[in-house]
Amino acid sequence: MRANLLLRYAGLVFFLLFFTKIYSQGNSNVSNMKKAIFAGGCFWCVEHAFDEVPGVISTISGYIGGHIKNPSYSQVSGGDTGHIEAVEISYDANKVSYQKLLSVFWRNIDPTDAKGQFCDKGYQYTSAIFYLNNSQRKLAEISKKEILNNKNMKKYLHSNN
Repeated sequence: MRANLLLRYAGLVFFLLFFTKIYSQGNSNVSNMKKAIFAGGCFWCVEHAFDEVPGVISTISGYIGGHIKNPSYSQVSGGDTGHIEAVEISYDANKVSYQKLLSVFWRNIDPTDAKGQFCDKGYQYTSAIFYLNNSQRKLAEISKKEILNNKNMKKYLHSNN
């Protein structure tokens, strides 16, 4: 339920605090640059997975949601700010599709763990797809439905929303 609410309202209220280096592949000449935001546990792990995808221009780790402006890493990792660790991905839509990014997201998280990801536990490490437009919302919902309908995964999933 919480992930579904995050998915629905992510486009309305969020901020991303930049504090890690940007991997740049010369984004000034990209004519079809788009953005995507995913949360999947430790943002450095998520960032690394997307950095390996051809067509991804840059990844920026930060926080999304929460009730404290400009929180520190210690505050967020303490679990009391309401933020989720997330990664903003800039990508060339002529080279990689949003569907491909969704596939990378699902391959790099554990959708059966409602309490975080792998060894990182707490709300700040939960997984979410933050859509930025209606097209991303539709594609995210389709991808989630495919995961929920996977007969091998159904018995392990923590949410059927």
